Amino acid sequence: MKKTGTLLFLGMMAAFILNAQNPNLNYNKFKQLKEEFPTPNVYRTASGAPGHEYYQQKADYKMDIRLDDDNQKLYGTETITYYNNSPDVLTYLWVQLDQNMRAKDSDTYKIRSGELNDRVSFRQLSRMENRFDGGFKVEHVKNAGNQDMTYLINKTMMRINLDQPLNPGENVSFSIKWWYNINNHRVQGGRSGFEHFAEDGNNVYNIAQFFPRMAVYNDVEGWQHKQFLGSGEFALVFGDYEVSITVPSDHIVAATGELQNPKEVLTATQRKRLAEARKSTKTPVIIASQEEAVEREKSKASDTKTWTFKASTVRDFAFASSRKFIWDAMAVEQNGNTIMAMSAYPKEGNPLWGKYSTRVVAHTIEVYSRFTFDYPYPVAWSVDGSMGMEYPMICFNYGRPEKDGTYSQRTKYGHIGVIIHEVGHNYFPMIVNSDERQWTWMDEGINSFLDAVAGQEWETDYSWGARPSGITRYMSMPKDRLSPIMTNSESAMNLGPNAYTKPATGLYILRETIMGRELFDMAFKEYAQRWMFKHPTPADFFRTMEDASGVDLDWFWRGWFYSTDNVDIAIDEVKWMQPNTKNPEVENAIARAKRDAAPKYIGDQRFEEMESLVERDTTMRDFYNSYDPLDVNILDKKEYESYLNTLNEEEKEFLNAGYNFYSMKFSNVGGMVMPIILEFKFVDGTSEIVRVPVEIWRKTNDKVSKVFYFKKEVEQIILDPLEETADTDRNNNYWPPRAEPTRFELFKSRSRRGGGENPMQRAKRAQEMEKKAGDNKSGGKKE
Repeated sequence: MKKTGTLLFLGMMAAFILNAQNPNLNYNKFKQLKEEFPTPNVYRTASGAPGHEYYQQKADYKMDIRLDDDNQKLYGTETITYYNNSPDVLTYLWVQLDQNMRAKDSDTYKIRSGELNDRVSFRQLSRMENRFDGGFKVEHVKNAGNQDMTYLINKTMMRINLDQPLNPGENVSFSIKWWYNINNHRVQGGRSGFEHFAEDGNNVYNIAQFFPRMAVYNDVEGWQHKQFLGSGEFALVFGDYEVSITVPSDHIVAATGELQNPKEVLTATQRKRLAEARKSTKTPVIIASQEEAVEREKSKASDTKTWTFKASTVRDFAFASSRKFIWDAMAVEQNGNTIMAMSAYPKEGNPLWGKYSTRVVAHTIEVYSRFTFDYPYPVAWSVDGSMGMEYPMICFNYGRPEKDGTYSQRTKYGHIGVIIHEVGHNYFPMIVNSDERQWTWMDEGINSFLDAVAGQEWETDYSWGARPSGITRYMSMPKDRLSPIMTNSESAMNLGPNAYTKPATGLYILRETIMGRELFDMAFKEYAQRWMFKHPTPADFFRTMEDASGVDLDWFWRGWFYSTDNVDIAIDEVKWMQPNTKNPEVENAIARAKRDAAPKYIGDQRFEEMESLVERDTTMRDFYNSYDPLDVNILDKKEYESYLNTLNEEEKEFLNAGYNFYSMKFSNVGGMVMPIILEFKFVDGTSEIVRVPVEIWRKTNDKVSKVFYFKKEVEQIILDPLEETADTDRNNNYWPPRAEPTRFELFKSRSRRGGGENPMQRAKRAQEMEKKAGDNKSGGKKE
């Protein structure tokens, strides 16, 4: 036993030493991702497609929900029917209790780090203690026979023990009764909750994560029951929903799914307007006007109405409710199907919401469907929620003008951008149903890439993000402050750029620079359609993009997603060279010109001013005093003619073409390999961009050299001239070398112009001043 252990240790040490002696064995940037990717199997293939035995579970929900507007509480009962489509026998189920993140004993509050400085805000202090009594109050869990089931709540997860094992192909039904206090998301924060409007005493409710939801069971994780700490969002099961929501009778409700009882909850006028909106594909139709909303705000109904919605093949359900809501809608026609794009918002959102929201919803559906698949649901809501959050068929968005109706450019484009982004989430992850709890980037990063494309199609003159130059500052941060994209959502440092901006930028670079739009779009659509209404993993995405395009991208996934390497390619050296034509008349003339133009040493200049001995005594002269080695004689010409006779016509043409050769050396400073893109600017004012594929780095990852030649003389060379590759240091991107200045702002002696006005307010004030000046002038008055 002792000898065997010693031999094993020595063998391990020998393997370690061998690896250390050959670093490229494990660290070549082009090494295939065999160890990183899971082994293909009957559930998920090596091509990235679902396997022939792929399965996923299903959970159907029937719910009765009551909103207590007076006390901001939500009461609910649900019946869940869970279908075991796996090959495994299940003896217990896991249910997600996401509201428990707000419970007084929640780990979310316990694990918050922080420190005190000399100045501390009341908000900082309030965040140290959770005074809000949040979390689900579960009253019972019962089986189909109305008998109590045993269960255990573990923070944001609940294990329900089954009375009998659930075999493959079987289903089980059980019911849960619960209630919880609704958080004021303006005070406690959060992805859902209510907002109170003090001026009229009313609330807007954006309700989500409001019911116990089934956890995912699959071939990758088994039960996905990672605790919800606040950053990693959700992993959810597809199913069919029937939800009845009881609210004050003067409320308007927007929700996942189609309204089943419009005659019971809508007025005849509202139903007529809704029918008109179903035919309007150009402009939104007002269903509930601002004037009507203002009237509803003046009093609070004491009776209730129940709105019933049904939704098929969705992974979640959310709704919004308020008497303050204005409601508009328009139709989006798509291959014979009519989709209702709709918005609900309080008067505080106008004129911004009425002008843009529903039109942006329709635009998003059109663009995203072109890149993926036809939108399969009947409705798409955008609801004012002073946040950005997404659910099937409904999302909560932000963006409100000032009280005078004006708004800044940032507010406008933030409003448009968040609607595109959140409506886009209907595709990722609501339909292409990735695991958000584990891999935030699979929905946020992919969606951020596509929302930038949709934003560009909305207005080309505005920068919508995902541009490579936008991520360089983040990627050049110290490595101890960075995490690879392939990091769990709760553990990633700088979650915003890491899960949104960096993956989106990576896909932008793939599409615009590495693969090209045609190949990328074809492969991206293949991924979307393969995994529509299924549960993909990162490997499924990576493999599909390669399988459908025929492009080996392992180097890109490894560098951009699995590491914290940054792009920084440097021009180390440029040598300008020309071929020797061996034509004595040409070469000697060039040499003479260089000789005559060469600067003279200061000592030589002084000696030229005096008369030398040879000049005074001519007898000291011989052949070499009159010999010029650059003079061409008949022997030189004969030798040249003999040389030409050894060349074929193609070689002669190349020799006399007058090419300029530039021998260049590059180094990979940042670690992330990329194509080498060079702009050559010529002395005649023209330029040419040359693209060298990334595979030039395949054997030597740190340094490469390459020769370029042109008939024109090069004046300047720029590396990555269009800023396509997210190069973090452009100071080493030029020949001749030059530095790019870093901009800084002088602010001490300047105040914000106009006292903090937005441009609309400033323009309005200028118009009023011009009008006043014009009135005074016409009246004969002086300013």
